[in-house]
Amino acid sequence: MQLDLYVNTLGRHIKQHFSGRVRKLSVDGDFTCPNRDGSIGRGGCTFCNVDAFVKPKQQQMSIVEQLAERKAELKHKDIRYLAYFQAYTSTYAEVEYLRGMYQQALADDSVVGLCIGTRPDCVPDAVLEMLAEYQQQGKEVWLELGLQSANNHTLKRINRGHDFAAFQQALARAHQHGLKVCAHLILGLPGEGPDDYMASLNAVLAEQVAGIKLHPLHVVDGSSMAKAWRAGRLSVMTQADYVEQAVRLIRHTPPQVVYHRVSAHARPPVLLAPEWCHSKWLALTAIAKKLAKEGPQGSALQR
Repeated sequence: MQLDLYVNTLGRHIKQHFSGRVRKLSVDGDFTCPNRDGSIGRGGCTFCNVDAFVKPKQQQMSIVEQLAERKAELKHKDIRYLAYFQAYTSTYAEVEYLRGMYQQALADDSVVGLCIGTRPDCVPDAVLEMLAEYQQQGKEVWLELGLQSANNHTLKRINRGHDFAAFQQALARAHQHGLKVCAHLILGLPGEGPDDYMASLNAVLAEQVAGIKLHPLHVVDGSSMAKAWRAGRLSVMTQADYVEQAVRLIRHTPPQVVYHRVSAHARPPVLLAPEWCHSKWLALTAIAKKLAKEGPQGSALQR
């Protein structure tokens, strides 16, 4: 069942601007994070282990080599791509270093834009100006800000190293440069429930985000949360619970907001729990079916 029949997905959004198919390709710029190197903290967020979404050998390859390998894996010859700088904090470097990384990706004629994953406290104006330049050149540019929750108590509990105000400030400055921002939200964080999920959604919508990315909480090996899970102190969402909450949020989201992702998966053996997150399709199929029955994105706002 096609998700984009019921959700304004990134794929559906991109088709309105580019002829033909456009796919995201994850690349690793070998960045670190201020929450790991001691600038604001050490150890990183309690849920984080970059190996959950980055192949170890990617860190040894150039951006050009990574793109070539990923395109070969997809085996599609007639589509174009967005280079997704995903791992750690992909704006956490000097501007000229960042420009070199991004230019490597954009030098490929099949790459039509950039998705830059970062933190709200790591987007100086010089970086925003550079990204705005690419957008003015006709590139599709998305600044993806990891927020995870709008609840300051939760942010402190998971060791984010910033508060919701930092997100608000970064978003306002991005808007001043005409940039589209996608907010990352995690469902299932310790101490949170359905009311918290809806509160976080409403908080980012009130700030006029252009996109949202939903994730179920993963417990991955090497994270602080892994210790709590192994000790029986941390529970995770069932697939049924996650699908119910994701559908609820999607139906309360205005139709023009772009969903970059409505679920996520991680590769074993890094993934410890929940087991259903090893598959990319289980939750997506269930979400699409439930939306088909209950109503598409934005339908709960029409009541």
